[in-house]
Order: sequence, then C-alpha cells, then structure tokens
Amino acid sequence: MSDRLMSKRKPAFPINERLKAYLVKYNRSTKIPVFYEDLLRFSGSIVVYDENDEDTLWVRCYYPDHERSDIDTSLKRIYTILYSDGSDDSFKFLNIDAIDYCTFGNSKPFRVKVRNILNDSVTYFYVKKADASRIYGLEFEHLLSPHRIGFLVYRDTLIEEHISGIPGDVFINDMLPTCDDRDKTYIAKQFVKFNERCTIRLLGDMRSYNYVVIPTHDFDHVAYQIRAIDFDQQCFEGKLKVYRPQFFKENYAMVKLVADYLQESSIEQYQKEERSQVAKRLIITQKRYKQLIRCMIADEISTRENVKQLRRELMNFSNDISFKRAKSMGHILKTALNFVKRNYQDISSKEFEEF
Repeated sequence: MSDRLMSKRKPAFPINERLKAYLVKYNRSTKIPVFYEDLLRFSGSIVVYDENDEDTLWVRCYYPDHERSDIDTSLKRIYTILYSDGSDDSFKFLNIDAIDYCTFGNSKPFRVKVRNILNDSVTYFYVKKADASRIYGLEFEHLLSPHRIGFLVYRDTLIEEHISGIPGDVFINDMLPTCDDRDKTYIAKQFVKFNERCTIRLLGDMRSYNYVVIPTHDFDHVAYQIRAIDFDQQCFEGKLKVYRPQFFKENYAMVKLVADYLQESSIEQYQKEERSQVAKRLIITQKRYKQLIRCMIADEISTRENVKQLRRELMNFSNDISFKRAKSMGHILKTALNFVKRNYQDISSKEFEEF
C-alpha cells in the first residue's frame, strides 16, 4: 500500500463539551500542573541515537535552569496522578531522567523518562497535544481490545501512558527471522486477529512502527501479542484499506507469514474468534460504550468526503445497506460494530439496540 492512499496530514480536532463531560464522568479528566505548550519552551536539544547509532527521530530537550526544577516537579506530579493517587509521598523517590521530543508524525509528542531512585526502575509517559479523534481511539482501545490503557486529558493537553513492547518494525527486522516454525505460526495467528480488530473498530495506519509485539514466556513456549500504540487515525480516512494493516507494505513480512503458515480455514476461524470477542466486549461495556459512541456520532472528526467514501466502501465490503444511512464517522463506527454484534453474538435484551 502506498503512502499516497493516506492524507498528507490529519488535522487535530477539538474536544467538544459532550466529550469533555464523558471524560470527567469516567475519570479521564483531571487538573494537571504542566501543559504541552510549557514543554515546547526548551532552550536546546541533541539528537537521540539508538544502540546502532541510528537517528531515532527523537531529540533530548534541555531547559533553562530556573525552569527545569518547576518542570521536573510538575512531571513527577503527573506521574503520580497517572499511576497512583496523586499524592506527594513518592516524590522524593522519583527523578526525571530525560524529556525527549519527537520530530516525526502528527502528534509531535514529548516522552518523559521517570526513574525510581530506590531500584532504578524506569517508566515512561507521553505529553501530547489533545486531539478528539486520538482520544476516541484510546477509549475504544480500552473498551474493545484485550488491553487496558491509561490516559488523562486537561484542556488541550493529553497525558498517555507508555505501552511496553518491541516496536513492530524492529521485531520484523531483528527477531522474526530467528523464530522457529511454532513461534511463526503463533505470530501469524495474532496478526490475523490484530488485523481483524483494527478493521472492526476502524483504527487506521497500523504500519509496523505503530504497533508493538509483546512476547510472554508461558510454560514450554513463548506467546505473542500484537498491540497498537498509535491512535491518531481513529475514523479519519475515507479508504477502507487504511484500517486494514494487511495492506501496508511495512507489514509485508507479517502478511507473508500468514500466507505461509496458516490455512484459509484457520484464518477464517481466527477472524470469527476476534469478531466474537469484540461482540462480547460490547455487551460487557455497553453502558459506557453507548455514551462514547453518542459523543462520536455528534462529533466532527473527519471530512464530509471521507465520510461518504468510507460509507460506500464499507457497504460494498459488508453488503450491509445500513451504512447508507450513516452521516458521520461515529455513525459509521456504530453501524460497523452493530454488524459485528448482530452476526457474532446473540443478545436477549433489546436495550443495546435501541439508542
């Protein structure tokens, strides 16, 4: 898939009052002591290289001495709010080792490295410019994927927890070639499920550097999970292929793995499993989901042209004429999730349908 199939740059969308109220209700919004714009006032920077002396596209920021102390204290407080109860008790055990700024991508995030001086354990979190579509992406990840995710929003600033794992491009280049056949079969299975999950919930741009692979030792083998780490492209693009990781050239090695190690019947079975799991999560989280999708239906997080194109392509893909009535990206996503729920999970109650 060529990059020209995606928009050159996705605009940031403001957080409207309805979404703000949702974030407050579910403890996603809280007052924080430093904003994204505050971190932009760095006085100098140096390039951050990886262990192979390759440019990581991150720069390490330096701040005037009279500002750095206040910034460090504010970032420590954000850490305690994100991971604890926000109290000052653990401040004395924390150190801000680095503040890095990403020069690549839409969100231009800051990555904050926090170290516990008692045991040298390191944790990261990100400070970003708040964007409504990204927040929808984070919240739908929390509700509809196997993974929970922590984030906070205050005014125009988004605080996002770090998702640990091996970046997909690094895994494909450095680790995948050394995996045995059993591992490759398991990874292929997980890519099918990941591909299906992204398509169902319309999370786009899952190129290899936008997800991580998480290996876990389990008895006599290593299990693998594939997890999204970038949620900037939730329901923006009009092309359906953008929401299907299999069509990105960066994922060719994963697609070939699926073709080489899985039979067509197995692929279909794993797709059905993932659809059923999403349908079950819709039921479990239905009260919160209904409030979130209502916010999204009333929100404007894409262009009219993209809405029309995605509506048409999904109708052709699913043969479901319900997409024809969708007037917004939120309405399209609701229709897609209703299609999954209707076909892969029986629900006795009519309450879920009637909103």
